[in-house]
Amino acid sequence: MIDYKKNELLRFTTAGSVDDGKSTLIGRLLYDSKAIFEDQLEAVKKSSEYKGLDYIDLSLLTDGLRAEREQSITIDVAYRYFSTPKRKFIIADTPGHIQYTRNMVTGASTANLAVILVDARHGVVEQTCRHSLIASLLKINHIILCINKMDLVNYDREIYDKIVSDYKAFASKLEVKDIQFIPISALMGDNVVDRSERMDWYDGSTLLYNLENVHIASDNNHIDCRFPVQYVIRPQSDLNHDYRGYAGRIASGVYKPGDEVIILPSGFTSRIKSIDTFDGPVKEAFAPMSVTITLEDDIDISRGDMIVRSHNQPEISQDIDIIMCWMNAKPMNPSSKYLLIHTTKDAKAIIKEINYKIDINTLHRIENDKEIKMNDITRVRLRTTQPLFFDSYERNRNTGSLILIDEGTKETVAAGMII
Repeated sequence: MIDYKKNELLRFTTAGSVDDGKSTLIGRLLYDSKAIFEDQLEAVKKSSEYKGLDYIDLSLLTDGLRAEREQSITIDVAYRYFSTPKRKFIIADTPGHIQYTRNMVTGASTANLAVILVDARHGVVEQTCRHSLIASLLKINHIILCINKMDLVNYDREIYDKIVSDYKAFASKLEVKDIQFIPISALMGDNVVDRSERMDWYDGSTLLYNLENVHIASDNNHIDCRFPVQYVIRPQSDLNHDYRGYAGRIASGVYKPGDEVIILPSGFTSRIKSIDTFDGPVKEAFAPMSVTITLEDDIDISRGDMIVRSHNQPEISQDIDIIMCWMNAKPMNPSSKYLLIHTTKDAKAIIKEINYKIDINTLHRIENDKEIKMNDITRVRLRTTQPLFFDSYERNRNTGSLILIDEGTKETVAAGMII
């Protein structure tokens, strides 16, 4: 029986159009949940006074770049960490501008949940659709649509109901399992951490309650056993003279001592002898635990190999179809060679074929435009110098994702999701 820790980690991203209040919402969440140090709050108070405001501008807690503070916008992805007695959180505050689509992809790539903000005065706009489609594309299973700035529309229920209806009509094309709706005012604190007395017509939960209680344990793939080897441990000490362990982070599945496994790419089989952690040996291990596995047989295994089940193996190929977001300012050069990183394996790769670009507003294909520029999302086929062991991104986000790196500049130029 898998024993999930009570205080588990939830990664979530915030998205929305410019000025929808993403940074203010995160600031309110941190402020009302008592997750801000006194010196941070004092600095924000002074900055708010300097700007001539008669209230504390909580957005300053996340807008860390100077240009962000000057323009009151988010440019880069800002990560914030906080916890409550029920759960730990990592927040990725992503920018709203179209030209920062790549930043949205970066922040959402590891998220369990997306908080998408809508300005109650403007309703569902193009950026709402764009960010929702990206969340769907990245297989984020939970979306909370926060209708923000309800204080500016006199907490009107009809406006809220109209936005919910419009979004539901749009969301019918999304592949998202769970969508929740919450009317909030990030500036005033309504329904963020505490329930709003000004919206007694809303009988749902607050944002923090939803974040604390959304069920994410079943989002992990506990069926397909995938253990990419990151490091081979050989202490060669008197106490552990013959110890040979294979360390890494479990990408998916459940492993137990005694399980029969196969090592890729060699194809040798063995059984798990023990599973060790920092706190000692365990009787079972599952994603996303970091463990060291020892085997009953002495097999030559190195970084980049993968330990899987004999009857449940990933796909193995050098030709890989991916949906790719181009992140570099320079357009893609199809004749260039790139360094590909997939789980713990490195390989060289080339763009073998450009199939089509994707209109991120509609998800329609653009087949006659093969010039790939920054923020473009496209389907391509890669050819690698070594076989990769992978699953589709839809089935397994860990073994279904990869990045491309420019060998000359060492810049990450693209992120891909294997089809």
